[in-house]
Amino acid sequence: MIFNNDNNNNKKRSAFFYWGIAIAIFAILNIFVFPSLLQRSIKEVGYNEFISMTESRQIDEVVIESDQILFTVKNTNTVCKTGVMNDPDLIDRLTKSGAVFRAEIPQRTSMLEYFLISYILPIAIFVILWRIIAKRLLPKMGDGANSMMFGMGGAKSNAKVYVKSSNGIKFKDVAGEEEAKELLQEIVDFLHNPEKYREIGASMPKGALLVGPPGTGKTLLAKAVAGEADVPFFSISGSEFVEMFVGMGAAKVRDLFKQAAEKAPCIVFIDEIDAVGKKRDGSGFSGNDEREQTLNQLLTEMDGFDGSKGVVILAATNRPDSLDPALLRPGRFDRRIPVELPDLKGRVDILKVHAAKIKIADNVDFDAIARMAAGASGAELANIVNEGALRAVRDGRRFATQADLMESVEVVIAGYQKKNRILSSKEKLIVAYHEIGHALVAALQTNSAPVQKITIIPRTSGALGYTMQVDEGDHYLMSRTELENKIATLTGGRAAEDLIFGEITTGASNDIEQATKLARGMITRYGMSKEFGMVAMENVQNSYLGGDSNLSCSPETQTKVDKLVVELVHREYIKAKQLLADNKDKLHELAKYLYEHETITGEEFMSILSARRQIPERTETVPGIAEEVADGAGTGTDTETVSG
Repeated sequence: MIFNNDNNNNKKRSAFFYWGIAIAIFAILNIFVFPSLLQRSIKEVGYNEFISMTESRQIDEVVIESDQILFTVKNTNTVCKTGVMNDPDLIDRLTKSGAVFRAEIPQRTSMLEYFLISYILPIAIFVILWRIIAKRLLPKMGDGANSMMFGMGGAKSNAKVYVKSSNGIKFKDVAGEEEAKELLQEIVDFLHNPEKYREIGASMPKGALLVGPPGTGKTLLAKAVAGEADVPFFSISGSEFVEMFVGMGAAKVRDLFKQAAEKAPCIVFIDEIDAVGKKRDGSGFSGNDEREQTLNQLLTEMDGFDGSKGVVILAATNRPDSLDPALLRPGRFDRRIPVELPDLKGRVDILKVHAAKIKIADNVDFDAIARMAAGASGAELANIVNEGALRAVRDGRRFATQADLMESVEVVIAGYQKKNRILSSKEKLIVAYHEIGHALVAALQTNSAPVQKITIIPRTSGALGYTMQVDEGDHYLMSRTELENKIATLTGGRAAEDLIFGEITTGASNDIEQATKLARGMITRYGMSKEFGMVAMENVQNSYLGGDSNLSCSPETQTKVDKLVVELVHREYIKAKQLLADNKDKLHELAKYLYEHETITGEEFMSILSARRQIPERTETVPGIAEEVADGAGTGTDTETVSG
């Protein structure tokens, strides 16, 4: 169950919105209401009554106009009017009654009334409007001496408060991150039983930083802590501290830690802390003073609170390299908890957790699915299970099968099948040879992952086909031979096109990109070249977000690196082309089989490859395939090799 300190059920408006409404109301009152209040009321009387009042000397001031007579009554300050009649003695009677003739009668009220209506009433209305606005803005504004106009003083932190819930997320709902759960369980245990830690003199870390790639479950782990801990749990995003006005972010930090101190023991979780905790400018000049003030306040607050009271700070980021060193030192974030991509066992556990939420067949092999989804994050595995359930519904089944989940892995990797894209027979043939080139080079080399599936059905990712290789288990180290074999496999598609058609197409663009990246990494990062040896010439930043790299060497060295990369990729390309040339008959046989069936499994591929003679066709031979091969002309589009 979630409670929000700021009553976010009502839609929040900015202070400028309410002030705009107040100014509009005041302008309307000033234009239409106040002038009418200041006007003296005019009473209409009959002419006979006017004559009677004249004879009784009740007329004070009088104005005779062409169409009416205006006059005031003595001792009442009342303005009256009557119509004009043909009365030649009117002027004499008015003169004898003591009436005073005027050019006009002032229609304004007395000075006291004018002062009350012009000054006191607007101020009273302004105060009322201010009190209404202050109540609406109370969640955003501070109170007491820190309050400022427009809510720029004691800003609230907008933190959500989680309390214990019987149906909330628990540690049992988080799979594949056993080490992280163990470290967080220790924090929860400290909050439940602090005495056993105090007896030995141990103190719990003030802060724990969860680091890892996107989708690995950092926020999910924090929510699991909320479900396990019987203490208040404050959750806020780092971006919520960054405001347009200088000082607002720092005020939110102060308010957050003030609330945490009041409700200790408790847990404070700051998601995406890199939004506010980036490294400060070393030159002392920063383009964002608000962010630096917020960071400085966060550093001060983390130093100031007493950890023995049970206030624990949790934070999550996928950019730990960008955080300020002062934020990471012991005493602030003492513990760094890695939340990495799950291994094979972790992927199996995650699949089972999410599969428990849907109806599946009894014979589903989660181990096979987990091997196909090597390198997938927890979020991607959850998406795989959901896509499998959606596929079962589309096909009219009441439960998901092994085939549904296997197909959903391909959907996550390469996208949906693009049914409206129909290739010409020549393009289809080129793609078939391209993909068989990948698979055949991989199968003819040692230390290569087995081929799981080959398809030439276009996908929504832009791939016209792909070859899937799946390792038997997880590998954390790759030798130089394995990397060279992988580069050769990536060049196998282009080598097959060149060997068979004598022409190359655009279909190898993704293969070229991956091969170049691997070759450059071998030379600049892994020390696998004789020329440079164990010298790093490339720095990787944001390793959890794709790993942006920067060369840190002279221009002359960069030229040598480029030359070595070209030589390495070319050498592996020649090796791949030679392997295909030596097994040209199998290349034709496999390409023909793939052309006819569009998709073949790893078992079918190995059966054809290992057979001494051509196995019987399942379908009739496509007419003209020999002529297509002999022509060797055509262009292709993007194809890609997908490795598990």
